[in-house]
Amino acid sequence: MNIQWKFAINDAQRDEEPGWTRLALDDPYDPVSGFGFTVAAEASKNEDLRDSWPGDYFDQPVPTLLIDVPYGNYKVTITLGSEESASDTTVKAGLGHILLKDFALPPGKTVRRSFAVHVEDGQLKLAVAGAAPKIRSVEIERAPVLPTLYLAGDSTVTDQPSGQYPYSGWGQMIGLFLTSDIAVSNQARSGRSSKSFISESRLNKIWKKLRPSDVLLVQFAHNDEKDNDGGTEPFSTYQQHLKLYIDGARHRGAYPVLVSPMHRRFFDEQGNIRNTHGDYIEAMKQLAEAERVPYIDLAARSKTYFERLGEDATKHIFLWAAPGECVNFPEGLQDNTYFSERGAIEIARLVAECVQEAGIEPLATYMRAPMAANRAGTAE
Repeated sequence: MNIQWKFAINDAQRDEEPGWTRLALDDPYDPVSGFGFTVAAEASKNEDLRDSWPGDYFDQPVPTLLIDVPYGNYKVTITLGSEESASDTTVKAGLGHILLKDFALPPGKTVRRSFAVHVEDGQLKLAVAGAAPKIRSVEIERAPVLPTLYLAGDSTVTDQPSGQYPYSGWGQMIGLFLTSDIAVSNQARSGRSSKSFISESRLNKIWKKLRPSDVLLVQFAHNDEKDNDGGTEPFSTYQQHLKLYIDGARHRGAYPVLVSPMHRRFFDEQGNIRNTHGDYIEAMKQLAEAERVPYIDLAARSKTYFERLGEDATKHIFLWAAPGECVNFPEGLQDNTYFSERGAIEIARLVAECVQEAGIEPLATYMRAPMAANRAGTAE
């Protein structure tokens, strides 16, 4: 079944072309037509409900474009810019996944950008904001042959709910660094270990969807370290559980990749990051070598990055906020484990850099080049 939508939003030329549907930014969602803009009654604070809308992942919520579509992967192409004025646009999809960040264009300049979006719940959701957002059209086409990047991990990876914004997992940001040839399905959940992710059948959910040519990134340790039912021992049960992810992906013709946990924001007196993960980093590294599976040393890369920034500057990477700075946390925050949106983008950048530098295939093929283009919002 070929699902295709072509919306002309601020493009008079296309309003009259066959196959295009005129859509105004104030056209409300209509369940009969199956598309339109709407505003959520309130932001969601329940991560497991997965009911957040992308328009709520901004300091000031904006309307969300809802399009009714079946489960699967889609290629979304957005035409940005304005004939009359400069533009600066950010685009988010689904559960706060950033597709485009602060994309600036001069007056009279328009650019088409394409992204892959994974839909699980029957609605493709998009939101557009920014300093001067300008969008001319949106084209959506079902892309069943696109591979999917599945993420298994904990709260540092997960799709944080909109009511927790600006808390963010790096899995919400990794799409910034991917081409439109692979979609992201972030199955990570807060509080989960390599063990509990399996015992709660979350890995089984991935197995039901995983196909040959898909990629599975696995990052656990933060909760394996805890003394509870989800806890594991680094050189025994931790490695044993991780091997189940590796074997299961390979059995299904997919590509497993292990990602060591990034460090927390704890410095010693010399300004060096302290390792709060014990032997879990080394245990994952040894397993990756033994199983000959690609390994992203996010622990080492984050240590270098945090130490280069220093103790004060890393507060902007983690979620430190003064009272009144964040609407969702009016009393302020001082968090040394979880990330702000800005921080999650930088962690996702580290992951992408590791993939490219190590030539981890097939994932390296799907990385945008140069990655620096996403910093300035330049076109492909």
